[in-house]
Amino acid sequence: MLVLFVAFRFTPFAGGLGLAFANMDLGGELSWVGAENFRYLLGDQLFWKALTVTLVYTVIAVPLVIAVSIGLALLVRRAFAGVRFFRSVFFLPVITSLVLAGVIFIWIFNDDGPVPSLMNMLGIPTGSWLTSSTLALPAVAIVAAWGRFGFDMLVVLARLNEIPRELEEAALVDGAGPWQRFRHLTLPQLRSVVFFLVVIETISSFQVFDAVYIMTAGGPVNSTYTLGYMLYDQAFKFFNFGYSAAVSMVLFVIVLAFTVIQKIAFGKDDA
Repeated sequence: MLVLFVAFRFTPFAGGLGLAFANMDLGGELSWVGAENFRYLLGDQLFWKALTVTLVYTVIAVPLVIAVSIGLALLVRRAFAGVRFFRSVFFLPVITSLVLAGVIFIWIFNDDGPVPSLMNMLGIPTGSWLTSSTLALPAVAIVAAWGRFGFDMLVVLARLNEIPRELEEAALVDGAGPWQRFRHLTLPQLRSVVFFLVVIETISSFQVFDAVYIMTAGGPVNSTYTLGYMLYDQAFKFFNFGYSAAVSMVLFVIVLAFTVIQKIAFGKDDA
């Protein structure tokens, strides 16, 4: 495991860190520039725009996927006819290609797609979500949450199955309703799991790329231009490999900082 970690984790990270302090042309020749890439990054308005979009996306996507995961885990925890079938169906998006799903969701959010049509029926005309600078980012967040909630649901379900049934039975005897049981019994038992999911979903949200690439390509008007897409754009569209590496190092520091903050917020015993 140590060899695999060094080969596929540490070595690429070290290479990216070194590249962040250099420039590399298409021929692979490196030239040392020191902290120039980082100085340019701090003054780049496009970077601050991408950072803002990524933060907003994270605020939308992380609570959404965790709330859906907990709700569905509570649903499929109960014994009823076909529960195993529903567990499989809910997990299906995890093993579905997000590229294929993104193409389908383009139609779903398009002018004549189901979502705008439903909004029109409710008297809320929106038009195509993917051409709206306000709705494009929530649309991408919904697709990303759709692709990840199945895994999180299984994690929550595993923890729910460890909660002693006697606790729920005692709460029922005391007259606790469904909301009271969830708030005072179930949710405290899920604290460590929620911390784990918040961390991995935050990391995933900061690294989002595929849904943005397929559905919006960063538009309209850079409203879905995330840091992950900026990495791709700078490296493979403008061939600024050193600058792209600098962006990736800043992204790493931001994710690490958020993880530490979440660790402190949830408490030492929940990691």
